[in-house]
Amino acid sequence: MADDMSLNPSREDFSALLDESLGGRDFMEGQVVHGLVVAIEKDFAIIDVGLKTEGRVSLKEFGMDEGRPALKVGDNVEVFLERVENAMGEAVISREKARREEAWTRLEGVYEKNEPVMGAIVGRVKGGFTVDLGGASAFLPGSQVDIRPVRDVGPLMGREQPFAILKMDRPRGNIVVSRRAILEEARAEQRTELVSQLQEGEVREGVVKNITDYGAFVDLGGIDGLLHVTDMSWKRVNHPSQVLAVGDTVKVQIVKINPDTQRISLGMKQLQSDPWDGVEAKYPVGAKFTGRITNITDYGAFVELEAGVEGLVHVSEMSWTKKNVHPGKIVSTSQEVDVVVLDVDPSKRRVSLGLKQAMANPWEAFVAAHPIGSTVEGEVKNATEFGLFIGLENDIDGMVHLSDLDWATPGEEAIAKYTKGESVKARVLDVDVEKERISLGIKQLGGDPLQGDTFRKGQTVTTTVTEITSGGIEVKFGEDDAPMTAFIRKSDLSRDRADQRPERFAVGDRLDAQVTNIDKAARRISLSVKSLEMAEEKEAIEQFGSSDSGASLGDILGAALREKAQKE
Repeated sequence: MADDMSLNPSREDFSALLDESLGGRDFMEGQVVHGLVVAIEKDFAIIDVGLKTEGRVSLKEFGMDEGRPALKVGDNVEVFLERVENAMGEAVISREKARREEAWTRLEGVYEKNEPVMGAIVGRVKGGFTVDLGGASAFLPGSQVDIRPVRDVGPLMGREQPFAILKMDRPRGNIVVSRRAILEEARAEQRTELVSQLQEGEVREGVVKNITDYGAFVDLGGIDGLLHVTDMSWKRVNHPSQVLAVGDTVKVQIVKINPDTQRISLGMKQLQSDPWDGVEAKYPVGAKFTGRITNITDYGAFVELEAGVEGLVHVSEMSWTKKNVHPGKIVSTSQEVDVVVLDVDPSKRRVSLGLKQAMANPWEAFVAAHPIGSTVEGEVKNATEFGLFIGLENDIDGMVHLSDLDWATPGEEAIAKYTKGESVKARVLDVDVEKERISLGIKQLGGDPLQGDTFRKGQTVTTTVTEITSGGIEVKFGEDDAPMTAFIRKSDLSRDRADQRPERFAVGDRLDAQVTNIDKAARRISLSVKSLEMAEEKEAIEQFGSSDSGASLGDILGAALREKAQKE
């Protein structure tokens, strides 16, 4: 009998035991206390916690057993004492709050030790989910559910699983947990074990899990490696999807393992022979080959000579005549072109190619067709401060320097006579094939009036007045297609001082003058009317006598002039 009473103590015995366990101290509100179930009335359990009156707790707080209350009279339970007595004279107690307090105490110990805690996802809230940690409710952010975004959380709901506690705030009742941290830790341990089983240079089979712009991720059996786009093939691959698809089984070589980050770099082309081996022998400098344009940039175009071997045609080697033009205006992608090998550097895996070298050099062709001294005809392309640019055959230009425009007219004045688009003839003066320059001359089409016997000192020339100034007059003379100009000073206009007036002449007047000096270096001829008059007077005196013999100067000059008129 005593044994039965010890197993199921009476109400008086329980109160005695409770007083003994508390050491006679007064109950304090806000604590978890022991209680005895004394009765079950409908949906409530009546519990004695050693006060003057009992308290009641909803049966829902204790759970159910096969559809019936899991609680019976005589059971010892722990409850939370909220108040000693309410308005009805009952103690206000809660089993749920007791479980919560118990859970918080337990979780704080787990949190301090940085250990995982078991729980279950029980509901969805804004920004995440609620998790039951055995009496305490925690918040699981959506980003902490899994390593990768999860579309359907249904299979995870209500399932007991471990979580990591990220944050605890007991006064506010906030707990934040993470499932992702547990998965990452397990994955890191698994990855470390798997990485330790791999070796650089080893060949393995894997399955393509994901494709990005820069490569593909390959599953090697629980661990992923990156197959970069440049390691997929020796030839150029613009996008990984051109070579692989998700789900493909591929054979790869482990190129590198980073022990710190545990990142694995993979390669496919390493399992193939390197096309750059012996590239110098296959593509000797100066040899001509046919290739395909694979890529065009601002600085040139890449030409595939064979799978895995590409050469660069620099923009400067693309055309003989098209300068400062984008490569895309000369060639197009996938176009087949003939190229010449300019340089090969196997160590840097570079081949320099020339596109224009596979075509005839237009300057060489020009000099062959138009040797120096020959005459060409072209259109005026442009006039600059240096001279005229003349368009010639095969899209090349020749330049007529200012000094080669006219024998007598200054270059700045002579160039003003030409207009863009005008067709002109010129003589080939020089061709520099290496510098791609052609020098032309227009004035050389006619002979140099200062060379030979065209003009000589003492010669009489007929001039036309072109300009009148206070210091003299400017005149032109010689051939119409290559006229010369000269300035007759005021003092040289007449022997008679009264007639040394420039204003007595008009533009367009014709008059004779004598050549008094020829400066070939300065390309200048000096003329004088005065010298001509003096020479004519001297000649008349020698022929018709002098004033000393009785003839007057007027008679002598009159006779000379009459004779001259008769001869003409």
